[in-house]
Amino acid sequence: MVHNENRLRMIIICGMFAAITAVLSQLVIPIPLVPITGQTLAVGLTATILGSKYGAISMICYMLLGAVGLPVFAEAKGGLGVIIGPTGGYIISFFIAAFVIGFILEKTSFNIAMAFIANIIGMIITLTIGTIQLKYVADLTWSAALAGGVYPFIIVGLIKAFLASWIGISVRKRLIQAKLLRGTTKQSAA
Repeated sequence: MVHNENRLRMIIICGMFAAITAVLSQLVIPIPLVPITGQTLAVGLTATILGSKYGAISMICYMLLGAVGLPVFAEAKGGLGVIIGPTGGYIISFFIAAFVIGFILEKTSFNIAMAFIANIIGMIITLTIGTIQLKYVADLTWSAALAGGVYPFIIVGLIKAFLASWIGISVRKRLIQAKLLRGTTKQSAA
Protein backbone atom coordinates (compact mmCIF):
# COMPACT_ATOMS: atom_id res chain seq x y z
CA MET A 1 0.00 0.00 0.00
CA VAL A 2 2.78 2.44 0.93
CA HIS A 3 4.62 1.60 -2.31
CA ASN A 4 1.51 2.44 -4.36
CA GLU A 5 1.06 5.73 -2.47
CA ASN A 6 4.69 6.68 -3.13
CA ARG A 7 4.35 5.78 -6.81
CA LEU A 8 1.15 7.82 -7.15
CA ARG A 9 2.78 10.75 -5.36
CA MET A 10 5.74 10.66 -7.75
CA ILE A 11 3.48 10.44 -10.82
CA ILE A 12 1.61 13.51 -9.60
CA ILE A 13 4.87 15.34 -8.88
CA CYS A 14 6.20 14.48 -12.36
CA GLY A 15 3.02 15.90 -13.87
CA MET A 16 3.40 19.04 -11.79
CA PHE A 17 6.97 19.54 -13.00
CA ALA A 18 5.88 18.99 -16.61
CA ALA A 19 3.28 21.74 -16.01
CA ILE A 20 5.91 24.01 -14.40
CA THR A 21 8.07 23.50 -17.49
CA ALA A 22 5.12 24.45 -19.72
CA VAL A 23 4.59 27.65 -17.72
CA LEU A 24 8.28 28.63 -17.67
CA SER A 25 8.43 27.92 -21.42
CA GLN A 26 6.22 30.94 -21.95
CA LEU A 27 8.91 33.25 -20.55
CA VAL A 28 10.44 34.17 -23.89
CA ILE A 29 13.01 36.68 -25.09
CA PRO A 30 12.76 36.50 -28.87
CA ILE A 31 16.04 36.52 -30.77
CA PRO A 32 16.73 35.24 -34.30
CA LEU A 33 16.61 31.46 -34.84
CA VAL A 34 16.20 30.24 -31.24
CA PRO A 35 14.49 32.30 -28.49
CA ILE A 36 15.78 32.51 -24.94
CA THR A 37 13.17 30.81 -22.74
CA GLY A 38 12.56 29.57 -19.24
CA GLN A 39 12.48 25.96 -20.48
CA THR A 40 16.07 25.13 -19.59
CA LEU A 41 15.63 26.69 -16.15
CA ALA A 42 12.69 24.34 -15.67
CA VAL A 43 14.77 21.35 -16.82
CA GLY A 44 17.49 22.19 -14.31
CA LEU A 45 15.03 22.76 -11.48
CA THR A 46 13.20 19.54 -12.22
CA ALA A 47 16.35 17.41 -12.32
CA THR A 48 17.90 19.09 -9.28
CA ILE A 49 14.76 18.52 -7.22
CA LEU A 50 13.58 15.13 -8.49
CA GLY A 51 16.78 13.38 -9.58
CA SER A 52 17.49 11.36 -12.71
CA LYS A 53 14.53 9.02 -13.08
CA TYR A 54 11.69 11.35 -12.19
CA GLY A 55 13.39 14.37 -13.76
CA ALA A 56 13.61 12.51 -17.08
CA ILE A 57 10.03 11.23 -16.75
CA SER A 58 8.80 14.80 -16.18
CA MET A 59 10.59 16.01 -19.31
CA ILE A 60 9.24 13.11 -21.38
CA CYS A 61 5.73 14.01 -20.17
CA TYR A 62 6.34 17.63 -21.16
CA MET A 63 7.60 16.61 -24.60
CA LEU A 64 4.64 14.26 -25.16
CA LEU A 65 2.14 16.95 -24.14
CA GLY A 66 3.65 19.24 -26.76
CA ALA A 67 3.95 16.49 -29.38
CA VAL A 68 0.21 15.83 -29.26
CA GLY A 69 -0.46 19.49 -29.94
CA LEU A 70 -0.91 21.15 -26.56
CA PRO A 71 0.63 24.65 -26.63
CA VAL A 72 3.26 23.93 -23.97
CA PHE A 73 6.39 24.79 -25.94
CA ALA A 74 7.86 28.30 -26.16
CA GLU A 75 5.54 30.96 -27.55
CA ALA A 76 2.53 28.66 -26.88
CA LYS A 77 3.47 26.32 -29.70
CA GLY A 78 2.76 22.63 -29.85
CA GLY A 79 2.75 19.72 -32.24
CA LEU A 80 5.17 17.21 -33.66
CA GLY A 81 6.29 19.81 -36.21
CA VAL A 82 8.00 21.77 -33.43
CA ILE A 83 9.93 18.69 -32.28
CA ILE A 84 11.14 17.81 -35.77
CA GLY A 85 11.68 21.48 -36.66
CA PRO A 86 14.84 23.58 -36.32
CA THR A 87 14.52 24.10 -32.54
CA GLY A 88 13.23 20.62 -31.71
CA GLY A 89 16.64 19.29 -30.76
CA TYR A 90 16.61 21.49 -27.69
CA ILE A 91 13.28 19.97 -26.60
CA ILE A 92 14.46 16.43 -27.36
CA SER A 93 17.57 17.04 -25.25
CA PHE A 94 15.58 17.98 -22.14
CA PHE A 95 14.96 14.44 -20.91
CA ILE A 96 18.60 13.50 -21.54
CA ALA A 97 19.87 16.61 -19.74
CA ALA A 98 17.46 16.03 -16.83
CA PHE A 99 18.59 12.44 -16.48
CA VAL A 100 22.29 13.40 -16.54
CA ILE A 101 21.86 16.28 -14.07
CA GLY A 102 19.95 14.06 -11.64
CA PHE A 103 22.38 11.17 -12.11
CA ILE A 104 25.40 13.34 -11.31
CA LEU A 105 23.71 14.60 -8.14
CA GLU A 106 22.67 11.11 -7.08
CA LYS A 107 26.23 9.83 -7.52
CA THR A 108 27.84 12.81 -5.76
CA SER A 109 25.86 15.05 -3.43
CA PHE A 110 22.75 17.21 -3.57
CA ASN A 111 24.39 20.53 -2.78
CA ILE A 112 24.53 23.84 -4.63
CA ALA A 113 28.10 23.45 -5.91
CA MET A 114 27.50 19.97 -7.39
CA ALA A 115 24.12 21.06 -8.72
CA PHE A 116 25.78 24.01 -10.49
CA ILE A 117 28.33 21.70 -12.13
CA ALA A 118 25.60 19.21 -13.09
CA ASN A 119 23.40 21.97 -14.52
CA ILE A 120 26.29 23.32 -16.60
CA ILE A 121 26.79 19.82 -18.01
CA GLY A 122 23.03 19.68 -18.69
CA MET A 123 23.29 23.04 -20.49
CA ILE A 124 26.12 21.70 -22.66
CA ILE A 125 24.02 18.64 -23.56
CA THR A 126 21.03 20.81 -24.49
CA LEU A 127 23.08 23.25 -26.55
CA THR A 128 24.92 20.44 -28.34
CA ILE A 129 21.86 18.40 -29.34
CA GLY A 130 19.83 21.53 -30.09
CA THR A 131 22.52 23.06 -32.28
CA ILE A 132 23.10 19.84 -34.23
CA GLN A 133 19.40 19.65 -35.13
CA LEU A 134 19.28 23.40 -35.84
CA LYS A 135 22.24 23.09 -38.23
CA TYR A 136 20.79 20.22 -40.24
CA VAL A 137 17.09 21.08 -40.26
CA ALA A 138 17.65 24.78 -41.00
CA ASP A 139 20.49 23.90 -43.42
CA LEU A 140 22.96 26.24 -41.73
CA THR A 141 26.74 26.30 -41.70
CA TRP A 142 28.35 25.29 -38.42
CA SER A 143 29.35 28.89 -37.74
CA ALA A 144 25.78 30.11 -38.34
CA ALA A 145 24.35 27.31 -36.16
CA LEU A 146 26.77 28.15 -33.34
CA ALA A 147 26.06 31.88 -33.69
CA GLY A 148 22.31 31.30 -33.48
CA GLY A 149 22.12 28.24 -31.26
CA VAL A 150 24.97 28.45 -28.74
CA TYR A 151 26.67 31.82 -28.30
CA PRO A 152 23.57 33.81 -27.21
CA PHE A 153 22.86 31.22 -24.52
CA ILE A 154 26.17 30.88 -22.72
CA ILE A 155 25.87 33.73 -20.21
CA VAL A 156 22.13 33.35 -19.67
CA GLY A 157 22.66 29.57 -19.42
CA LEU A 158 25.18 30.01 -16.63
CA ILE A 159 22.73 32.28 -14.79
CA LYS A 160 19.93 29.72 -15.22
CA ALA A 161 22.27 26.92 -14.08
CA PHE A 162 23.02 28.85 -10.89
CA LEU A 163 19.33 29.65 -10.28
CA ALA A 164 18.30 26.03 -10.90
CA SER A 165 20.98 24.89 -8.45
CA TRP A 166 20.24 27.37 -5.70
CA ILE A 167 16.44 27.21 -5.92
CA GLY A 168 16.40 23.49 -6.71
CA ILE A 169 18.48 22.44 -3.70
CA SER A 170 16.43 24.71 -1.39
CA VAL A 171 13.11 23.34 -2.66
CA ARG A 172 14.38 19.76 -2.56
CA LYS A 173 15.35 20.12 1.11
CA ARG A 174 11.91 21.49 1.96
CA LEU A 175 10.11 18.75 0.05
CA ILE A 176 12.16 16.12 1.90
CA GLN A 177 11.41 17.79 5.26
CA ALA A 178 7.70 17.77 4.37
CA LYS A 179 8.03 14.06 3.48
CA LEU A 180 6.83 14.72 -0.07
CA LEU A 181 10.13 13.52 -1.49
CA ARG A 182 12.56 10.91 -0.27
CA GLY A 183 16.14 11.98 0.35
CA THR A 184 19.24 10.01 -0.52
CA THR A 185 22.18 8.95 1.54
CA LYS A 186 24.23 11.53 -0.35
CA GLN A 187 22.05 14.42 0.82
CA SER A 188 24.27 17.32 1.77
CA ALA A 189 23.79 19.93 4.46
CA ALA A 190 25.30 22.61 2.20
